[in-house]
Amino acid sequence: MAFTILPYDDARAADFHAINAAWIEDMFVLEDHDRHVLAHPREAIVDKGGVILFIAAPDGRIVGAGALMQTEPGAYELTKMGVRAETRGSGAGALLLAALIERAKELPGIETLYLLTNHACEAAIHLYERAGFLHDAAIMARFGHSYDRCDVAMRLPLVRT
Repeated sequence: MAFTILPYDDARAADFHAINAAWIEDMFVLEDHDRHVLAHPREAIVDKGGVILFIAAPDGRIVGAGALMQTEPGAYELTKMGVRAETRGSGAGALLLAALIERAKELPGIETLYLLTNHACEAAIHLYERAGFLHDAAIMARFGHSYDRCDVAMRLPLVRT
C-alpha cells in the first residue's frame, strides 16, 4: 500500500484529534494536557515551532498523525502519534515515525528528541526501539511528570544526515 506523508493543515485538525483521542481513550483516560493539545494543535504545537505530520492512504483518507512538540529550548517530544485501528499492522506507523524523525533532524537547535509512553503500549515501544530510541531514566526524571500515565521514557540519539 502506497502511503503519503502530508504536512499540517488546519483542515486536518479534526483528524489529528480523532486519531489520537481514539487510541488514548481506548487504553487510558484523556488528561487535561491531551485535551488542550488535541483541541488546539496549531496553538499548542505548530505556532510554538513544532511539527505535525499526517499519513494518508492511497484513497487520500488520513489514517495516522504524529507531532514533534517543543517542550523547552532544544527539546522536542515525539507525541500524539497514532494510526487508525483498521490501519494498524500496515506499516503506516513505521513510515510516519521515519518521516517525523527525518523532520526532527531538520529542526533548528534541536538537541533532544524524546517520547513518553506507558508499558502497555508494547507494539509502539517495539516500533520506537527498532527506530533507535533508547530507554532513558534521565528523560523520565526530566519530563515524565507531563502525563499521569507515563512510565516509559525514551530518547533518540540524533545523527544528522
